[in-house]
Amino acid sequence: MRKITAGLFISLDGVVEAPDQWHFPYFNDEMGASVDATLGAADTMLLGRKTYDSFAGAWPDREAAGGEDAHFAAKLGDARKIVVSNQRLDFTWRNSEQLRGDFVEAVTALKNEPGDSAIAMSGSVSIVRQLLAAGLLDELHLLVHPIAVRKGERLFDDGEPSIPLTLISSQTFKTGVLSLLYAPAGTVGTGGYEEARTHLPQD
Repeated sequence: MRKITAGLFISLDGVVEAPDQWHFPYFNDEMGASVDATLGAADTMLLGRKTYDSFAGAWPDREAAGGEDAHFAAKLGDARKIVVSNQRLDFTWRNSEQLRGDFVEAVTALKNEPGDSAIAMSGSVSIVRQLLAAGLLDELHLLVHPIAVRKGERLFDDGEPSIPLTLISSQTFKTGVLSLLYAPAGTVGTGGYEEARTHLPQD
């Protein structure tokens, strides 16, 4: 079964909206390598409509311009891009298609397609939430920026139930950005203060 991995730029206070307005000062070679290892290495991408529209409005032109980012733009263009939307969409960016049918059933079928490469996501917060709720997201890669944006949509909104996660790996970039890779934990541990106080220093 193929994995679905979601990557998000996120602020210290949990904001994921409009990262183009606050994250570029922290973009360095380490972050570039991290993004390329996930999004750039994927042969399939799953995207929400807004994220797709943003990508399609920029990357084809960057590829055509032949600048420093043209190689990465070509990778995105060559990848299969599957867009989640309730509206009928028309595409001009190559290798783009719309996810058809029931969301959970369609994504489950996508995960069951032949191949062992991960299906990558970037942004698309509402889709990430749906995948987590349905138990279909395998990895959540957060690039936590050392800034409190203080406005905008956050990754986790108010609601029930809670979503326990397990930290798989972590790395600190020179800019202070934390690269954190999580996987769903399945269940929340039990315990309260009586259990926790046994771990306090006794001296």
